[in-house]
Amino acid sequence: MLALLCPGQGSQKPGFMNPWLELPEFKENIGSLGELIKVDLIKHGSVSDEETIRDTAIAQPLIVSATVATANLLDLNQVDAVAGHSVGEVPAGYIAGILSESQTMGLVQARAQAMAKAAKLIPDTGMAAVLGGEQAEVLSKLESLGLSAANFNGAGQIVAAGSTAAIAELVANPAAGSKVIPLAVAGAFHTKYMVEAGNELANYANSLELTEPSKTIWSNQNAQKISSAEEYLKLLIGQVSNSVRWDLCMTAMEKAGVNQVIELSPAGTLAGLAKRGMSGVEIVALKSPADLDSAKEMLARK
Repeated sequence: MLALLCPGQGSQKPGFMNPWLELPEFKENIGSLGELIKVDLIKHGSVSDEETIRDTAIAQPLIVSATVATANLLDLNQVDAVAGHSVGEVPAGYIAGILSESQTMGLVQARAQAMAKAAKLIPDTGMAAVLGGEQAEVLSKLESLGLSAANFNGAGQIVAAGSTAAIAELVANPAAGSKVIPLAVAGAFHTKYMVEAGNELANYANSLELTEPSKTIWSNQNAQKISSAEEYLKLLIGQVSNSVRWDLCMTAMEKAGVNQVIELSPAGTLAGLAKRGMSGVEIVALKSPADLDSAKEMLARK
């Protein structure tokens, strides 16, 4: 069983689209996706600096457009399933047949703007990756500092979120056996700080007319297999202010028989987690167009 993986926020780096933009089909697709939301995604994916593409309102549409455009370079008829990490769940909806390109970009723009607005309402919040340590001890440490576990990424990685002061304390005094790395994000996403963003997204989503999923797709909330378009949207909205359970998604994929995965651009993070968290899985990460042949060969022999 072959699944596509859609990356989340933080995977974008300045200029990450440059090699992809050499492909006319990709460049044309990115240009048209940008026109849908009136954002110059080609510029942001090629020449904008790190501070610019760190802005949630830019970062999320940028990542999603790259994911959609690389997915469109593949034969999606050969894909059995899909899962997305955080904002990656939006293009996962496109790949699963629930959303059109236009709906995908409108939804991610609404999500990004709502989360950016919520982050500005409560400044001085952020996130950090906690690597290693016993999970119970890490969670106890976060609770003692008033932090939340925003992402359970598996492979010994939890992302903490909350006040920047508490994040700084966690960096200085991590849980035993763990290392803490601050993340370049503009808020405490997937926590109580994002409740209002979820409400705004729900208001926007009321206008969408969706299609029922044609591929298996798993939710970030508890890795449940999504059975309908209505359920997809409900879980996607709830995900904004709740933990991302990517650890459970990897377990669910394994149990379903996923033995081949392709991570779409901007790739690397989820492929690394799958390498450590999914046993015996064959992995291709689309880091550049040079990886397309490997992905197409995998699809051809699945």
